[in-house]
Amino acid sequence: MFRIFLVEDEINLNQILTSYLEKEGWEVQSYTNGESALQAINESPHLWILDIMLPDIDGYKLLRRIKEVTPGIPVIFISARDADFDRIAGLEMGSDDYLAKPFLPRELVIRTHRVLERVYPPTDMNNTVINLHIYTLHEGKREIRKDQAIIELTSKEYDLALLFAKNKGTALSREQIINHVWGEDYYGTDRSVDDLVRRLRRKLPELRIETIYGFGYRMTAQ
Repeated sequence: MFRIFLVEDEINLNQILTSYLEKEGWEVQSYTNGESALQAINESPHLWILDIMLPDIDGYKLLRRIKEVTPGIPVIFISARDADFDRIAGLEMGSDDYLAKPFLPRELVIRTHRVLERVYPPTDMNNTVINLHIYTLHEGKREIRKDQAIIELTSKEYDLALLFAKNKGTALSREQIINHVWGEDYYGTDRSVDDLVRRLRRKLPELRIETIYGFGYRMTAQ
């Protein structure tokens, strides 16, 4: 059973969303302020659903802390503020999806399903191990190791590494990367791709990721 942490300060909306999520068979733990959510970060749920406008702690601060402590756990960001600014800022900080208020509760359920299916594929169907030079990528576990040490990646950094691993030697456009990592309904800029590649290069320096100027990137075979 998936465990979801919901952070929403509007009590009525919190109750409605909790009800919809629980009907999907998920265990939901809800919070109405950022401080209580901050204290629960180490409990490591499968997914956070996080409102940016909280009465005590800025949602960006909470998102940043979640990604520092548990970088691989996905986050869906929701906000009633400037939609374009919040969407881009949240996604660039590592959130996995974004919903602008007002939205239908069913839409949140659908997006939650999509994120959970992508981040937690059935392990009995996906036990592939891919060798990447000095690294090994364990697809079912969503892990990348160097020797026996796990390298901590965010969910999007892992998705990009997996995309490169399955397309060695193939030139991937920025649009292809966006569609795979963020989804076809992403409205951000190419800068998010470049920033994600930069972070992946820093964490996995032995990967040979080439920049194809004006197009995208390619990981060459080792």
